Amino acid sequence: MSSSYQREGSISNAHVGRAFEDRTRKALAKLGLRLDPDHKVPCGLNAVFKNHSFDLGSESPPVIVECKSHTSTAGGNVPSAKMKNWAEAMFYFHMAPSNYRKIFVVERSVRRGRSESLLNYFLRTQPHMIPTDVEFWELDGDELVAQEVRA
Repeated sequence: MSSSYQREGSISNAHVGRAFEDRTRKALAKLGLRLDPDHKVPCGLNAVFKNHSFDLGSESPPVIVECKSHTSTAGGNVPSAKMKNWAEAMFYFHMAPSNYRKIFVVERSVRRGRSESLLNYFLRTQPHMIPTDVEFWELDGDELVAQEVRA
């Protein structure tokens, strides 16, 4: 039995997330980035740090990646709670060491009756939450589509 918050046709949202992370890892590997899952990096403010586990990452070269496989709601609305989750990811990128390449990868999802993807919606409505050094990518099937961000 699935809850109304579970992706239709999936065993669980956790399975969907892990599968998306694996697809992202493979897509980035095609670009020459060899990344490990569950990569821990010290993050913090005011010289107080605690390890945060990013979905993917590497020390050589220093790269951290957050992956989000969120889609619009069944009714075609923006999943507002998920957008808060994306903003939280931006905060962790902000607190991560500046020498890391920071990549945010999301599942390409276009709301019914619209031409704007969820990623473009987030970039348009939340620019005040986005650090200037974060790269944004959409995974459309198994293909990465780059998004350019200007702060």
